[in-house]
Amino acid sequence: MISRRNWIRYSGAGVAASFIPTSHASQGRVVVIGGGFAGASVARELRRLNNALSVSLIEANAIYTACPLSNMVVGGHRKISQQQFSYAALSADGVNVIHQPAVDVDPERHLVTLRDGNTLNYEKLILAPGIDLDWQALQGYDKTAAELLPHAWKAGPQTTLLRDQLRSMREGGLVVMSVPKSPYRCPPGPYERASLIAGYLKQNNPRAKVLILDSKDSFSKKPLFLSAWQSLYGDIIEWQGESDGATVTAVNAENRTVSTDFETVQADVANIIPPQKAGKIAHLAGVTDRSGWCPIEPVTFSSTLQPDVHVIGDAAIANAMPKSAFAANAQAKLCAVQVTRLLNGESPVHGKLINTCYSLVAPDYGISVAGVYQPGEKIWTEIDGAGGVSPADASRETRAVEAAYAQRWFDNLTTQVFA
Repeated sequence: MISRRNWIRYSGAGVAASFIPTSHASQGRVVVIGGGFAGASVARELRRLNNALSVSLIEANAIYTACPLSNMVVGGHRKISQQQFSYAALSADGVNVIHQPAVDVDPERHLVTLRDGNTLNYEKLILAPGIDLDWQALQGYDKTAAELLPHAWKAGPQTTLLRDQLRSMREGGLVVMSVPKSPYRCPPGPYERASLIAGYLKQNNPRAKVLILDSKDSFSKKPLFLSAWQSLYGDIIEWQGESDGATVTAVNAENRTVSTDFETVQADVANIIPPQKAGKIAHLAGVTDRSGWCPIEPVTFSSTLQPDVHVIGDAAIANAMPKSAFAANAQAKLCAVQVTRLLNGESPVHGKLINTCYSLVAPDYGISVAGVYQPGEKIWTEIDGAGGVSPADASRETRAVEAAYAQRWFDNLTTQVFA
């Protein structure tokens, strides 16, 4: 098992291999769509590996709002401004940052069309569009309903909306959270959020409760979360799973009701996390399959459906690798190496990747799960015994150290990508 010390050391890279620089620097055109942890990381890494490359990053927003640690904003421990980053450093490194959305991709002509009608040619296209919420998946839940029953699964205004609803909730009120089936962004994220909401309620509204209606019976770090909930929050949090009939089938935004097959629950605050799929541009580019996600060739992250297109981050089907910011950054770095080598006419390398998912059950109580992954012929697989979870019997001092690791990881990553 990799030590905790090494996880912090690796967290800046996420790639469990050293890559020899390519033997010569080719000139070429690479377009990256999506400026989150995957897209911004791959754009900057491409320029680092070969400053002769023309790298354009297409990202609609001038400010990126990070999802990791955003649950601390919901719980009242962090300001939304601490989650926000500009792209100035990428521009300074020679990345052509274009702040408008891509509206079409023509893989045959190797052409990306922007909202203003301008087009960009590419030799390689890297898609990192993140997720879109599936507005058709849950009866009664659409973009309008989300303004009353926030999902907060894309950090920003939805994050502060959920925070403000918690602050104004009546004394002794009920917070209802719905959790979709996998896959979705950040597998342990809903349970971290429930924890930090419970912490807020314990301090400010101690008779209030959190009810988690989960579409599955098992989730990441479940024993650690359940144990922590019991010791920290008593009966504030109630979790129900699929076998309890807790799968949410419909919501009524006006009445703030959440329905399963067996009951309708009246919520004071409802955090509805709907099913998800790859970002819209991936569908327009023709790189999604029937699942709504993007199948890839694991060594190079090449789309199996379109030539000269690579997909990284949450949108990609990376099999055993979770849809996390850590994984997105790791995939980006390896993808940059592979794309650089391919443009140089060199063979791709075989690299392993690491990931760790930190979760804060309280600001000073952290738990984590870690894994090491390798590409097989068709899929990414986890290497047995190379990772692990936080020990169940750890002391509060150890939990506090893990919480500090989570903050340090976030600071290291955001500095590396955006500073």
